[in-house]
Amino acid sequence: MLAAQEMSASSGSLPPPPTPSGDHGSGLLIDALETAPAAIYCLSAAAAGPVWANARARSRGTALPVVDGQPVADVVARVMRTGQPATLSGRVVPDGPVTTVVVRPLEVDGGPGVLLVLGGDSDEGAGTHWPRPADDVVEQAQLSLLPPSLPMLPDLQLSGSYHRATLARAAGGDWYDAVPLGAGRLALVVGDAVGHGVPAVGAMSRLRGAMRSSALRDPSPQAVMAALDAFADQMDDVEGASVFYGLLDAGTGRLVYTAAGHPPPLVVQADGRTTTLPLTPRPPLGSMPGAAASVAEHVLDQGATLILFSNGAVAGDAHDPSEGRKRLAEVARKILALPGALEPDASAGLAGAIAEGVRRPQGWPDDVAVLVAHRRATTLEPLQMDLVALPSALPGVRRRLGGWLTELGMGEQDRVTVMVAVGEACANAAEHAYRDTDPGPMSVAADVDVDGVLTVTVRDEGTWRPPNRDPGDRGRGLLIMRQLVDGVVLEEERGTTVTLSFRLRRTPETDPEHAASTDGAQIAVDRDAEVPVVRVSGAVDEASAEQLRIRLLEASHGGTGRVELDLAGVTLFSSAAVRVVLAIARIARDERWRLVVHVPEGGVTRHILEISGLGGLVDLR
Repeated sequence: MLAAQEMSASSGSLPPPPTPSGDHGSGLLIDALETAPAAIYCLSAAAAGPVWANARARSRGTALPVVDGQPVADVVARVMRTGQPATLSGRVVPDGPVTTVVVRPLEVDGGPGVLLVLGGDSDEGAGTHWPRPADDVVEQAQLSLLPPSLPMLPDLQLSGSYHRATLARAAGGDWYDAVPLGAGRLALVVGDAVGHGVPAVGAMSRLRGAMRSSALRDPSPQAVMAALDAFADQMDDVEGASVFYGLLDAGTGRLVYTAAGHPPPLVVQADGRTTTLPLTPRPPLGSMPGAAASVAEHVLDQGATLILFSNGAVAGDAHDPSEGRKRLAEVARKILALPGALEPDASAGLAGAIAEGVRRPQGWPDDVAVLVAHRRATTLEPLQMDLVALPSALPGVRRRLGGWLTELGMGEQDRVTVMVAVGEACANAAEHAYRDTDPGPMSVAADVDVDGVLTVTVRDEGTWRPPNRDPGDRGRGLLIMRQLVDGVVLEEERGTTVTLSFRLRRTPETDPEHAASTDGAQIAVDRDAEVPVVRVSGAVDEASAEQLRIRLLEASHGGTGRVELDLAGVTLFSSAAVRVVLAIARIARDERWRLVVHVPEGGVTRHILEISGLGGLVDLR
């Protein structure tokens, strides 16, 4: 029986740290491990209990926790058996803090063993003191270089996903991209750089940059492939990379494409039939400079789905290379046939689901990148609302617009942003357009062009005439809108028309097993006080920072009114959060008020704000 399985039942005391014998370096290392904030155990398959434990581990005792329903003892046993490292994050109790578990194989007394680190379950942040494994560094670099968002087009639903190889030595180099080129055209690309690890990630980054630059100059497959071939001929680490490049007209479904050393994509028809696009084989990039690029054409029918993938998605039995392609086709067909799979809000997960579906019992033998393009069977009709300009009409506008944006596939964060801006435009029309007269007509129209730009128009037939005692009504309303959307145009001719524009995008999915784990922040607005207070607790990462920006703009009416920020409960304050506070502080300065930030003296968050130079722009209390 493995020591890990017996550990929870052992009632004996844990062994103290060994006494170093003459090796000063070993002594320093043992002292550091002994006083580390994380609980550290050394376990051996041959021993009934831990052979060594540091002070934090001895204070915990021998019982290993169950993290989100998974016994840590089982993880330890698996690592001993397979020799593959494992990392686990989750809660021991439903409302408790996150526990980070790191298990690394090592030889103990000539036999299999593990080093086990438990952090964060009772010492806040303890898990963060354990260094990130090298393979996670490769993955984070890879993820940071993939497209941060994918365009959302009215005729096309895109989904992208990257999954790291199970074995660290096989990780790095796969990539995908979707580049909007105007007039409803889109460059769809997937590729695989030669090698693994950080060098492959660097090569991937350069190749992706060269592709974008070439496609923006001349997006034809012949021109892009010739440019990439010449680029690879000059860059040793890019030579030998494989790539598929396609130019898709989202409106007509016409796809022209070519490839170099890369497998052809898969098409799943609306009725479930699967076909592989015909493709003339061509050597990888740079291996035969000047080799002709054979260009083919296909029309993607309405309701059909195009699936681009890297080699890792079809890695199969070496004796039967076709087995992997058959498996991918079957997985894709089943996933796309699931009820609701092609609904706009669910389609974002298609690429990740397909990648998970081709995962082998032992994991992914190579990186997997998947890009899915589904041509909608029907196009969402524009929204048109004709109303009377009354404040009582605004809730109905919010309900209908919110439902329409959801059907379009917008995420909650972007949806809230657009609805706040439109709500402000409607409120201005309802409150000011027909002042001192009977309420008149107001219309709200929304549509998306072929390049994924959302346009919402709010029109009335009155005149905004703010009284002398409050000359800033119009300016304040426009300021709020301009803080939230990409463009605001005001026209005054036989009434007032406000046109709001917002470019749609969708954040691609990453492998949830390997993605960085974060609880995010809890953000609430307290309106009971004389001045609204935005209260924040937890870790304010990049995603939470955007939520913080929206809440501050909502509470301050786009920066036109006073608001206070309470950061007393914050455990992590990222650089993205600092930028948000800086932006709101500048708006406040322009509006002649000062942002008050409540943050404890001597804490890390206050220190971050002070060294960022925000002490001169906000009142720290």
